[in-house]
Amino acid sequence: KAGLVFKFTRLLCLLQAAAGILCYVGAYVFITYDDYDHFFEDVYTLIPAVIIIAVGTLLFIIGLIGCCATIRESRCGLATFVIILLLVFITEVVVVVLGYIYRAKVEDEVDHSIQKVYNGYNGTNPDAASRAIDYVQRQLRCCGIHNYSDWEDTVWFKQTKNNSVPLSCCKAALSNCTGSLTRPMDLYSEGCEALVVKKLQEIMMYVIWAALAFAAIQLLGMLCACIVLCRRSRDPAYELLITGGTYA
Repeated sequence: KAGLVFKFTRLLCLLQAAAGILCYVGAYVFITYDDYDHFFEDVYTLIPAVIIIAVGTLLFIIGLIGCCATIRESRCGLATFVIILLLVFITEVVVVVLGYIYRAKVEDEVDHSIQKVYNGYNGTNPDAASRAIDYVQRQLRCCGIHNYSDWEDTVWFKQTKNNSVPLSCCKAALSNCTGSLTRPMDLYSEGCEALVVKKLQEIMMYVIWAALAFAAIQLLGMLCACIVLCRRSRDPAYELLITGGTYA
């Protein structure tokens, strides 16, 4: 029995480590989403990230409850631990479902908003959306929506009248690139829409895989807690020892 309790305690430590990783994944989603939020208007996409941060925080608290209950051999504490862990497990299943739903919606959302974002580009006095475009083009090494020629249809291109695209379209290895369309070999050839969709879908998959992985850990935790509870209730000598009784 002592060996099982020791293993269960180690599992609780793993659970608390998992809680920290879950919070990290949720924070990563928030930070990355902030760089791409102008291309994705549906703020409800952040719901899985919000839930996973809340779950991570709750898991840390649950781990403390489980440790105290295990050390004190409290049947009530262990039962509470199992019930709360079951509720969190159900929540993580919801996170996985929402993750898949929003992952499927990413392409439609980006397709709906990206044209408007590019049309609002202002390279002279860049606003947040304009800075987001420059950031994405440099970060993902892309230019335009489908390719660099898309810039010719934007208001900014027609106003500047210099037959060039933003410098963020220039390949990073080139120091003398001016963004001129007369030198297309200096520009990134791939469009940004497909890469933004891919990036956002990858972010959502991080949430899904994290939720699935830690749901498995929680199942193991519930199983171990149930075994400890069963052994405690079936061991009369142990009960007498705890209550201070003696055999007749």
